[in-house]
Amino acid sequence: MLNQVISFPHLGDYYIPINYLLKNTLNCKVLTSPTITKKTIELGSKYSPDFVCIPFKYNLGNYIESLENGANLLMQAGGGCRFGCYPEVQKKILEDLGYEFDFINLTKNGEFEFLNLYKIFKELNPKLNIFKFAHVLILTFIMINYMDNIDDYIRQNIGFEVNKDEFLKLKKKMLKDFTNTHSLTKLTYLYFKYKKKFKLIPVNKKEKRLKIGIIGELYTSMEPFSSYFLETELASMNIEVKRFTNATYLIFKKRFEKRKMLNYAKKYIKYQIGADGLDNVYRTLKLIDDGYDGIIHIKPFGCTPEVGAIPIIDKICKEKKMPVIYFSFDSGTSIEGIKTRLEAFYDMLNMKKEEKSE
Repeated sequence: MLNQVISFPHLGDYYIPINYLLKNTLNCKVLTSPTITKKTIELGSKYSPDFVCIPFKYNLGNYIESLENGANLLMQAGGGCRFGCYPEVQKKILEDLGYEFDFINLTKNGEFEFLNLYKIFKELNPKLNIFKFAHVLILTFIMINYMDNIDDYIRQNIGFEVNKDEFLKLKKKMLKDFTNTHSLTKLTYLYFKYKKKFKLIPVNKKEKRLKIGIIGELYTSMEPFSSYFLETELASMNIEVKRFTNATYLIFKKRFEKRKMLNYAKKYIKYQIGADGLDNVYRTLKLIDDGYDGIIHIKPFGCTPEVGAIPIIDKICKEKKMPVIYFSFDSGTSIEGIKTRLEAFYDMLNMKKEEKSE
């Protein structure tokens, strides 16, 4: 296809390193899909099967918006559960709607493999050599890791910043600088430079602050719009937040931690139960052992691996007397209902903490 315009679904801020990878390895135009809005989920829901999980609907809505804006080459990277079947189903739906495009899936058997990725990119850009591709891919992955490290620090501190929005303004500037670098030395220099700047941002962190861990399905954990900006809401309540799932974990760490998680949680789970099910049982125990005050479990409606993990998580929390609340998201989820339940959970945790301190 001539004059290729490539696009892909949104997932938090990860569109920035993905853009970086595509623009520095391909000759086609890169079109960032519009920021996720209510329109995105309305479009996705309109053309999706009723009981498919919410990430499918968000991705489909992103694709439609991109195709309407001129994209003719769509990219997907999925695996681990039903997510691995998304590309074929979404491609068929979009073709039935009359769109003309090519579709590529970057994963093979749900995993990223270097040679498979290079083969895909080489077909799109025959002049791309393997050394250039490896260089840009490594920079992309390191950029993702640096972003995730900074996000972890922000998550723990943004609820206590003295000057409103100082963290987010500095992060926006950092991401802009990241995208304009073409060497590992410069990227690493920028990372440590901004890491130092973030630590200089004044925070007023109380000793008896509430600490909450977020566990659950990966898409709703990493795409803020799909969880109705849950982390932002928690920050407004002056809560320190811990979230395990990010791209660094999924790409690099997850495959090496299965044995450790099974050993840590062997009293409650004996085998892998798909996607992040085992991970979240392990995380529940870890948050309890690390002295957190409460746990929030989030998932799309009907997410099978998480449905399997919830009874185990519930059993652990009852035994250990750890407060836990469950949120299940779909296109019809009410933001008012979420806020009401979250406020009640917050009040209960505060009361529990006060009783404990007395």
